[in-house]
Amino acid sequence: MSTDKTSVIFGNKIDKKTIKKAAKSKKKYLKKYGNDADKDYKLTFSPIDTLDFIGAQKVCFGEENSAFADNALIVGNIRMGFGHYRISIAMASCARALGYTPYWLDLASFDATGSKMIRAQNDLYSLASRISQKSKLFNALVWEPMNSEGFKKITYNAVDQKNSELLVPIFKNIDKNIPYIATHVWPSQAAVHAGMTNVVNAIPDNWPMGLHLSEGAIHAVQTPFAYLGYKTLDGFAKKPLNGIPENDIKMVGRFIDHELLVDLENDNRRRKERIANGKPLRLLLTVGGAGAGFDMFAAMVKHLLPYVKANKVALFINFGDHKEVCDKLVKATGLKSYKAYFNDYDGLKNLVAEIKDGDAEGVYAVYNDDIFRAVYSTNLLMPVCDLLVTKPSELAYYPIPKIFMRHIGGHEVYGAINGRELGDSLNEYPTAESLNAMLDKLLQDHEIIPHLCDRIDELKAQGYYDGAYECVRLAAGKN
Repeated sequence: MSTDKTSVIFGNKIDKKTIKKAAKSKKKYLKKYGNDADKDYKLTFSPIDTLDFIGAQKVCFGEENSAFADNALIVGNIRMGFGHYRISIAMASCARALGYTPYWLDLASFDATGSKMIRAQNDLYSLASRISQKSKLFNALVWEPMNSEGFKKITYNAVDQKNSELLVPIFKNIDKNIPYIATHVWPSQAAVHAGMTNVVNAIPDNWPMGLHLSEGAIHAVQTPFAYLGYKTLDGFAKKPLNGIPENDIKMVGRFIDHELLVDLENDNRRRKERIANGKPLRLLLTVGGAGAGFDMFAAMVKHLLPYVKANKVALFINFGDHKEVCDKLVKATGLKSYKAYFNDYDGLKNLVAEIKDGDAEGVYAVYNDDIFRAVYSTNLLMPVCDLLVTKPSELAYYPIPKIFMRHIGGHEVYGAINGRELGDSLNEYPTAESLNAMLDKLLQDHEIIPHLCDRIDELKAQGYYDGAYECVRLAAGKN
């Protein structure tokens, strides 16, 4: 198998200008961060206490190499927002459920040249995302087209492939035959460049993009739309391209944690019982740390506060690891009273246990400095809430009734479309007015959410939420 993934991608030749651009990009990072190709990075492990129930071990640099377990499975990831971490947790969860020991390899977390490259690119992405929320012109002319069409081009993949070569030194002391699942394309490309033999590239979006290509890995997609898009590579260039061979792409279903699936039918039964008994509708809201869509979010919360006061709604808001967003929301909405679970993960777990069959009322604000606790707080709350309100990112695929705020980046649109077509989600609403109008309808029409619950049960029975299990089986050669 060729180690060159830049000049030819799935048999498609890349133009010389793009190849030159890719080489220049890699050279720039080498000049800025140094060449560590000859470094012998020793790897050891540390437990992730938050994820102790799945026994996840974080891979770290150390003085001496530690031995991976015989049944090891590595989840390669980066932190880019919460999405890729959340999918990684789902993979680790299902790996443990299927008898493997999951190892957490965050390639952005090391003091290495490739890691610094990732952090630099992520900083640029976050900056552009924030600007897009403040400038309608920038969003319309730059950000939306980049996320829907710019990232789609196969030439974009060529540059990323060259940059991902910088990550290879981190893999020097990893057995190349360990099953490996990547939840972002850079960890997938890096593993392939490093010679890993059992790589699954778990693609998070429903909109096919060249950004996500990682030749040499099995491309695992969640939907039929994504499958056909990658199978044909239609629209990835001006001329027709060779698509991805059948052995290199699999439609596996949605990437969901074992813990969210194991008692899902009872979670839905309790949702329907709460609605039938006139209990407050439990709304789970997730806030992006970059402040994406904040004005719309604040308008929604302000609209719902009278319902909270009338005991028709209970609000659960996860601010992740960004307490300043909570302070900003309190100021913007006039929220005067809420139950705070700030750096109180044990308290949150106790709350979830109490309200599983008990009552909930008022506003609950959740925040945690620890990234794992910040991400997983949403997972803890999903089973005991009735409706998730979020932008249509990775959470678009989770098995809970959903309604979507406006997307951030054009690629997210197609997550909302998939949820609407499968029937476990309501629409994406582009304005606060349209979103609040639908929330009003849900509070008046008590048949809609139970319908979504029934549909979720049907989809589970059909295997639509089994994607993470399938990724584990693919990486382990069991599928």
